[in-house]
Order: sequence, then C-alpha cells, then structure tokens
Amino acid sequence: MTRPGLLFCCDPLRPRHPDSEFAQEASAARRAGARTVLIDHDALLAGEPEAAVGRVPRDSGPYWYRGWMIPPLRYAELERALAARGCSLLTDSAAYRSAHELPGWYAAFTAVTPHSVWRVLPAGEPVPDPSVWSGLAGDLGPGPGIVKDFVKSRKHEWHEACFVPELRDMERLTGVVGRFLELQGNYLAGGVVLRAYEPFVPGGEARVWWLDGRAVRVTAHPDTPGLLPVPELDAVGEAVRALGCRWVTTDMALREDGAWRVVEVGDGQVSGLPAGDDGEGLFAALLGA
Repeated sequence: MTRPGLLFCCDPLRPRHPDSEFAQEASAARRAGARTVLIDHDALLAGEPEAAVGRVPRDSGPYWYRGWMIPPLRYAELERALAARGCSLLTDSAAYRSAHELPGWYAAFTAVTPHSVWRVLPAGEPVPDPSVWSGLAGDLGPGPGIVKDFVKSRKHEWHEACFVPELRDMERLTGVVGRFLELQGNYLAGGVVLRAYEPFVPGGEARVWWLDGRAVRVTAHPDTPGLLPVPELDAVGEAVRALGCRWVTTDMALREDGAWRVVEVGDGQVSGLPAGDDGEGLFAALLGA
C-alpha cells in the first residue's frame, strides 16, 4: 500500500514553495518521511479545482490535506479533482463537513458540549426577522449564551458580537446576532448557532488530536500557547468514535464545577498548532495510520 502523502498550500507569491504559515510543518512532515505536494488554495477558492491540483502527480496515492480552511463545497471539488488524477483524500468530503461544522458533529457530542441550536443562513442572504432568533433562543432556554456560525465565533469581540448575558433579552440578542453577521459578512460559515454559556476556569484550553478514534497528541490551543491543561478524555473519546471521522480535534476546557467540556470540534487537517510546534510527532502518527 502506498504511504499517505500530505498536501500543503503553496505560497501565493512563490507557488513552488509552501505557504509561509505552513513552511515549518511541511519541513517537519518531510523529516517524518512524508511525501509533500503543493496545491493552490487561492485557485481552489476561486472555483478552479483542476488548476489547484495541477502539481499533484497522477496516480500518486492517498493524501491528507494540511492547510487553510476550505468551505465544504470547495473541499468536495478538491476531492473530485484529485480523483480525476487517480488520487484520493483520506478524509472524504462528507467526513470533512461532519467534523468541520457544528451541525455535523453536535449529535455525537451532546453529552460533553454546551446545548446548542442553529439556523442555516447562507452568506449574503437577507437577515431574517428578529423573531427567528427569539424562536431559537426559546429552544435553548433562559440564561446567558454565545453566538457563532457553524465553524467560528468572534470571541475577540466578546461583548459586541459573541456573548449574550440573557437570551430572553431580545433587544440584546438581536443586537449581538446582527453585529456578528455584519462582521462575518461573506465569511459567514453555514448559518447562526446559539450555544448555552458555560463558565470555565482560567487556564486555557487543550487541543486534543484524534486519529482513528485514538488521542495521539494533546497541545495547547493556538490562542493560549503558554497554557496546557490536562483533560480527562474517556467520555470525549467515546464521542469521537461515535462521530466516526478519522482525523479530528477537540478543544477542551474545565468547567467551574470540575467537568471537562468540549468547546469546539474541528477537522484535524485545518486545525492550528500552537506557536513553536511544527507537528512532527503528529505527522509521524498520520503516516502510520
């Protein structure tokens, strides 16, 4: 069987070189024994998947992708373009969407993640009547909540576009949702999610990297690279295996009552490593999968 290769994004200005954000990872992957090939992320987002994979050798086997986030529809185009060259992605488009977007992973994680509800809203569509958000909030119940889309929040604009102190306060809720949608603009992913707010202790989040249902690495979250809590993984491992995706990440934090909770799930191909971590140990695990 052909050993897996790794697809990295090329530098837009130097297409024969990896993107500067992933150059150290590409070097680490090669040290781990991986074949590395460059694809054009900009061409992929522009709807030119054949051009994006033009440097991928034909019939060169299976690949993991490692790079910038890709909208699920574009990821499916990448999968088809590679198949036309006799190659494959080890995370198919259905699995990518399941791990990348909250509606895909939520059912498997309901016991270990905050209660959530959502509304599909493609980017660029008119903002629904405020009654839509009040209906969603009613399904979630009273108390504080978080606004995000299917992939990301705007936690750095916490009071402006993320946190709602009381979900029954319709003026505040619609204001936060409206500001969130304004800031996301055309980058809105999937729609709007409301999540129950859970208080976590200071100390940062742990990012757990799972491969075929097994935790292969625990790193700091990229937003708090100097903090590395040690989470309990048994219940989360059950959820990861129930999800059934090969390479995923779970961001975990300790709630004030002492329970470890999943803040976010992600596809491992597009999840970031903390500063100073080139991922060599992670790539070794991927090559042995």
